[in-house]
This record gives sequence, structure tokens and C-alpha cells, in this order.
Amino acid sequence: MTENENHRDIIIIGGGPAGLTAGIYSARGGAKTTIFSGILPGGQLIQTMEVENFPGFFESTPGADIMQKMIQQAKRLGCEISNNEITEVDFNVKPFKITVSSKKIFTTDSVIISTGAKAKWMGIPSETKFRNKGVSSCATCDGFFHRNKDVCVIGGGDTAAEDALFLTKFSNKVYLVHRRDKLRTNRRSEERLKANPKIEILYDSVLDEVLGEEKVSGIKIKNVKTNDIREINLSGVFIAIGHHPETSLFKDKIEIDEQGYIKTDGHTKTSVEGVFAAGDVMDPNYKQAIIAAGTGAIAGMQALKYIEDLECDEFIKQKSCKTEN
Repeated sequence: MTENENHRDIIIIGGGPAGLTAGIYSARGGAKTTIFSGILPGGQLIQTMEVENFPGFFESTPGADIMQKMIQQAKRLGCEISNNEITEVDFNVKPFKITVSSKKIFTTDSVIISTGAKAKWMGIPSETKFRNKGVSSCATCDGFFHRNKDVCVIGGGDTAAEDALFLTKFSNKVYLVHRRDKLRTNRRSEERLKANPKIEILYDSVLDEVLGEEKVSGIKIKNVKTNDIREINLSGVFIAIGHHPETSLFKDKIEIDEQGYIKTDGHTKTSVEGVFAAGDVMDPNYKQAIIAAGTGAIAGMQALKYIEDLECDEFIKQKSCKTEN
């Protein structure tokens, strides 16, 4: 609608499955679209070594390969992908103003936020060393690879409980390691945990060290009350201590819930008309690439409808002005 080289119909902030899918839909719908992906396009999925639950990929596939195909598809359909990072947004003006790391200011009629959410990690060196080599933050993604083996889950809330129960479908034994003497999950989940013969709950305990050479072979657990160290042989460590959505850029610019997730209308519309949110940044529950991609498709279609309505309103306004003159 606005004629200048720094204007886009739709700007997408974030280049993971949600952002790329939104870009595919918006560019294919005829909108001049730019995805600002930051330095590393592809989102968290590029860090996943093997993916077996993304439709259309029959064989176990590296997440980076899936994301590269999505990037190529978005570009083929006319979507521009920029490595610039967004440093500031202004949703109080129309068109919206977006400032990037190069200090250039873009304007846009619609914004799709798909900045994702990152798993919280323990922060110990051995955890980092074995990340994606047996240490994971996604039981749904990686549980299958520990079939008939022993694993552990670190955490004591609802996510940890769900992960532990899920992992019993594949693993021989699941250790649930919690730093307190009482779980923080709901009563029903706690009852299911205690009733499952494959699960052993280790209270008052923290992860002290992940053991292994090329991949995880075990852990050291420290009892916080006695300081005793216990060594356990296992193949997988699942960190389930929560996520933090990447919403710091949008603080006081848009409605965000108490957990930090962007509030939407049940689909992808946010509290600011013309601004949409997709993927893990607005979804505290599932953390799955295919679900993020689905919400990206919705956001792309809703953004297209929004700018089409803007164009229609502008056409009617201009026609009315001519009639009056």
C-alpha cells in the first residue's frame, strides 16, 4: 500500500517453522513479505539431530534439513529472508515501524510475531556438552530414540510429569529427578507417576553431572539434604524445567500473559489490530514444529485478509473523496 523501498505488506519476526510457514502463505497470497530471521534462520528445530514426527519425511531426518527445505520453499514463492535482527518495534503508528540491527527502519501494514520460546536449561557444562547427544528438552521429539533403555527427567512440574509418563512408552525405566520433597504437578499426574512401575521418583535431588564420551552414558545425582552423590547408568537426560518465550522485544507493546506468552484471540490475532502471533511464542502447551507451522499458516492467512481489508477501505475512501469533489 505504501510506495517506498523500505515498506512491506507483511513483516514476519522469527524464522522458525511458524515464521517460515507464515511467509510461504503470505508470499503465495501476493503480499510483499520479509522474514527477519536473525543470524540463524530455522529456529530451534535446526538443533534437533533427528526428526521422525514431521509429516512428509518418511525417514528420520535432521531438523536442519527440514528447515532448509522450508527456507527454500519460502524463497521460491517470493518471500525475502533477512538475517537482520529486530531491535525495536512501534505498534502505535500505522503503518507499523520496525527497526533492525543495521539501524534501517522498515514500515509494514501487518506484523506476524513468531519468535518462539526457548527451553530453560540447568546451566552445567556437561549438559551443554551432550545437548542433542542424549540431552534433550523434548521428550515427544526424542523419546523414541531411547527404546528399551533407561532415561531420566529433570523437573517436578506438569511438563516433567507428562514427559516421564510419555517416556514409559519406550524406555525400560524413567527416573524423575526433583530438587524438592514434593512434586509441583497436579494430583492426578502425581498419582499416575506413583502407580507406574517404570518410574522412580528421586526427591531432594539435582543433576550434578552428565556422564559419557561421544554420547550420554549416565548421570551423577546429588542429594541436596545429605550431599550424597549417586551415579546412574542411562542413555537419555530430558530437561523439563520450563520454557521462556522470546517476548522481551514486545514488552509494553502488546498484551502478554503472566508467563510471558503473547495473548491471542484463540487463533493468532493479538491485542493490536494488524499484529498476529504464531508458534511457541503464543503456545505454552505443545512445543511441536508441526503445530507451530499450523499456527503460522493461520497467521499468514489472517494477515493477508487484514491487508486486503485495508486496501478495500482505502479504495472506498478514495472513491468517496472523488465523488464528493
